[in-house]
Amino acid sequence: MKLIHRYIHYLALLLPMSAVAQSAPSGQSAILENYIREGLSNNLALRQESLEISRVTESLNQARSLFYPRVAFNPTYSLAAGGRRLEFPVGDMLNPAYKALNQLTGTDRFPTNIENVNQLLAPNNFHDTKLSVQYAIFNTDIQYNFLIQKQLLSAQEARRRVVENELRYNIATAYYQYVQSLDAIRIFENSRHILSELARLNEKLVSNNVATKETVTSARYEVSKIDQQLAVAGKNRETARAYFNFLLNRDLAQRIDVDSSLTKILPEPKENLTDLQQTALRSRQELTQLNGSINAAQTAVKLNEANAKIPNVFVGANTGFQGFGYTFKNQAYVVAQLGLQWDLFRGYEKRSKVQQAKVQTDALQTRLTEVQRQIQLQVLQAYYDLNAATESLGATESGMRNAEQTLRVIDSKYRNGQSLLIEFLRYQNDQQTAQLQHSLARMDVLIKRAALDRAVAVQ
Repeated sequence: MKLIHRYIHYLALLLPMSAVAQSAPSGQSAILENYIREGLSNNLALRQESLEISRVTESLNQARSLFYPRVAFNPTYSLAAGGRRLEFPVGDMLNPAYKALNQLTGTDRFPTNIENVNQLLAPNNFHDTKLSVQYAIFNTDIQYNFLIQKQLLSAQEARRRVVENELRYNIATAYYQYVQSLDAIRIFENSRHILSELARLNEKLVSNNVATKETVTSARYEVSKIDQQLAVAGKNRETARAYFNFLLNRDLAQRIDVDSSLTKILPEPKENLTDLQQTALRSRQELTQLNGSINAAQTAVKLNEANAKIPNVFVGANTGFQGFGYTFKNQAYVVAQLGLQWDLFRGYEKRSKVQQAKVQTDALQTRLTEVQRQIQLQVLQAYYDLNAATESLGATESGMRNAEQTLRVIDSKYRNGQSLLIEFLRYQNDQQTAQLQHSLARMDVLIKRAALDRAVAVQ
């Protein structure tokens, strides 16, 4: 019973506060969904959970096997020398009496050659070759242990779905981060192209004595800064690629297909917060897992109560051969048994076990209430995070358009000698920053959408 209590407690502690929708969110990339399916098939953490389910399933099979009769073949053969002896002068006592009776009756009906008993207590050249059968007619331990194992299996299966849902979210987030790293490289490369063109333009202006030499060196310095940023962006891309492939249990450098439509996905309409919270309370697998643990704890209470009040009844039989020497002649025997086991008093141990199981159940019920409140809080946070990210996306999109229009105007002015180099560099940097912010904001919306789906766990 201690092992069962510990296992119930272990399952209750394995509740990560996260889950994600089983199906792809509306608007999610088909390419990404294929990667998610691949990850669910190959991820090592998920395989470990599957192996744990197999282990608990075998525990259930072992509990089921106790309902069947136990049949065992138990041959034994003994050799002995020395030791204690059983000595009884039965011959000295009976032979004279029997002799007198024969004389009185004039017959030989009574034996007069009975030997005294002088037998080793440890039998020598003795065998007991038997087949034993035992069957529990009524055993509360077997019945309730089987129910507990079924409930623990249900909890473990829910635990696997929790890990699966978390993996879905992690794969989606890693994919968005990889796509964003590619977008950052594209932005930096565009900026480098603009600055390289600026450097060439300045070289022509210098050669025509329209500009001074520092305009060329300044433009080249800006190009070198972009090269540094490109190096960092390239490192981020490879890191994001490696992490994504790690989640899918693939080669870390394997190519990743990119869905260009991700940059065109618009935020979905807002759902009602209360409805999302109620959906989460119905769908979150953490609650299913915890309910399985609670059911197992409640069954453990019933088991201990039954142990304190109800006896166990069993039947059995032994049949085989028993005697000195392996002759099997006149050595057959059969023994049938009907047994009852009922512990009437064990120092209040059973009452303490019942109380212990009830305390465990109450603790899990309290944990369930806490998890429900945590889920509601998580949905609320994810809901407002998505709203904020959506509003931020609109602001960055407006800022990016304004920065691009301003740069076009400054570029025209600079080419016509109506603007300074420092102005061009400033507005070019503003455009690059606005593009990066917009790219981050768009991917942030997708990540926050995935986080809300994880919190709600729509089936």
